[in-house]
Amino acid sequence: MKKCITASAAALALLAVTACGSGGSPAADDGTITLGFSQVGAESGWRTANTESIQQAAEDAGIDLQFSDAQQKQENQIRAIPSFIQQNVDVIAFSPVVETGWDAVLLEAQRADIPVVLTDRAIDSDDDTLYEAFLGSDFVEEGRKAGEWLVDNAEGQTNVVELQGTTGAAPAIDRQEGFAEVIADHPDIEVIATQTGDFTRSGGKEVMEAFLRSHDDIDVVYAHNDDMGLGAIEAIRAAGLEPGEDIRIITVDAVRAGMEALAEGDINFIVECNPLLGEQLMELVEQVAAGEEVPKRIEVEETTFTQEEAEAALPDRQY
Repeated sequence: MKKCITASAAALALLAVTACGSGGSPAADDGTITLGFSQVGAESGWRTANTESIQQAAEDAGIDLQFSDAQQKQENQIRAIPSFIQQNVDVIAFSPVVETGWDAVLLEAQRADIPVVLTDRAIDSDDDTLYEAFLGSDFVEEGRKAGEWLVDNAEGQTNVVELQGTTGAAPAIDRQEGFAEVIADHPDIEVIATQTGDFTRSGGKEVMEAFLRSHDDIDVVYAHNDDMGLGAIEAIRAAGLEPGEDIRIITVDAVRAGMEALAEGDINFIVECNPLLGEQLMELVEQVAAGEEVPKRIEVEETTFTQEEAEAALPDRQY
């Protein structure tokens, strides 16, 4: 009798393992889409606006948003994606911390038949079947726009220091590439120093302080985002120089704090990178969840701002 009971218990245990071996508990079949979203972090004003846009858009669309903050660490996202798979979400979306190292975890999602959408940042992979679509900006073009303004406004020999974004991140790589491409034919414009400020204001200030100690001939700062540019302003002022005049500043993003600095003349030119992707993302998630065919790459429309244009845009600025 004891052997029979033991055998029955083992059979039941095996049945239970078989039933749940493919992942987490099945999602409720009430028509609600569950979206697992992994955000880079909260490193900048742009990122905060992006997160708020996504959270509000999910609520408005009636989508169940499972949100994870990676705190700017790829390993946190690599843990979050299998967690979403275990939860049996309908769609996974994420903004990759860096470009590389995603194939293995995205293959897990593919095997679980959960579609993946990239938002804001793309990945570097030979297998583009690992994700359904990318929604975001053309970072290379943003770098080109920054370079074009400088070419048009350079005054003789121009020494540039570059505040790069997070090492290995798509916007850092691409914004540098686009900028370098445009100034390559202008030997009077030279990048004399470049270093990552990790997309943070404190990082921008710290790196700019080091640049100012090492170089007394800086004409222009090219910052890969507004926050690093704002940090550079603090360092320039602390060195007894006038930002926007003694050292001109070009940034990317156009968040409110950056636009205010541009309107005040502390920044000279901003290339827009629109963080308000929430509504477009939810529309894309609904299409992907329904099995509809979608474009592989969807780019948002963006512009640039001079001081006068920033003054005109600020009253109605949403972020």
